[in-house]
Amino acid sequence: MSTKKDSFTSKDKKFMKLALDLARVRKGLTGDNPSVGCVIVKKDKIISIGQTGYGGRPHAEHNAISNCFEELKDSKMYITLEPCNHYGKTPPCTKNIVKNKISEVYYSIDDIDPKVKGKSYSILKENNINVKKGLLKKEALNLYKSYYINRKKQLPYIIGKIALSKNKIIYSDISKKITSKTSDKLTHYLRLKCDGILITSKTLNTDNPKLDCRLDGYMKFSPKRIILDKNLRIDLKSYIVKSIKNENTIIFHNSNNRNKKSFLIKKGAILINQPTNKYKNFDLKKILKKLYMIGVKNLLVEGGDKLTKSFLQKRMFNEFYMFKSSKNLLKGNKYVNFTSSGILDTKYDKYKINFKLATDKIRIYKI
Repeated sequence: MSTKKDSFTSKDKKFMKLALDLARVRKGLTGDNPSVGCVIVKKDKIISIGQTGYGGRPHAEHNAISNCFEELKDSKMYITLEPCNHYGKTPPCTKNIVKNKISEVYYSIDDIDPKVKGKSYSILKENNINVKKGLLKKEALNLYKSYYINRKKQLPYIIGKIALSKNKIIYSDISKKITSKTSDKLTHYLRLKCDGILITSKTLNTDNPKLDCRLDGYMKFSPKRIILDKNLRIDLKSYIVKSIKNENTIIFHNSNNRNKKSFLIKKGAILINQPTNKYKNFDLKKILKKLYMIGVKNLLVEGGDKLTKSFLQKRMFNEFYMFKSSKNLLKGNKYVNFTSSGILDTKYDKYKINFKLATDKIRIYKI
């Protein structure tokens, strides 16, 4: 067993924990860029903080420097991720750090972006700045797991969610509500942290969902609605169709229904004609690749039993949330059971986290 100690003080760790918290709060709301937290300290006193801006700009370091009303010379900067060193839509953060005579920079982990990775360390060192990395590395790697998956696999980070009753029913035509209002808030939080939400047209036509974030003050961060609709059977009177605006709705189809396509395009929906495979089904991985290319970096799948099972069988989820009510649901004339419990128990059981939320049991599978 290793007894090697790191070279960071308890104060270093305290300041980096704050930077990580700042990054967590903004996670999922920074577009293509990772959410970064930044804390500037002088004589053991915090003199400024910053986060990546909504949509990804300005960067956290820029915001922290701009927010500061004190002399930055000889200060320390704590950053959750290696600062950028290249010109993009904004100047390099390393240039800003050097310009303001910040004397020490601590960051948790290297950026996976090849334009940045490892280069900032050298640039800062060359400018006589004391640089240390690896501070709270484990926590940072966990925070940036989704970002690393995005960059390495060129795919969205995928979160699945299902709500079921005590008797494992996920839909009944006579008992619509399954979980508590408290659990609903967690669902809306997941929607807030994702920039796309995926369902099938069958779920849309059955449930007529809104698929938005209804947390106070965060409605504007509702995810794009993404519908898998091979034969373009979407109900044109549904809430989703009526509320199409600003390209907030993407429909994957393989239909020649000109009238329906024309109507949806005029409404403002993005229609993507997606070929089917030899079994006349969509290739989910190809759809995920396309979603990544058009800017969906974090995807929430709130489909029914069939879509959820397809993702689980192919091990496509990075996280899966199962909300289980304490009450049984009446079956009625039409009902749907959740049939993937066996897959979860055999393939994902060792990764689970359990907790209670109001009257519901929540189980999270980290896959």
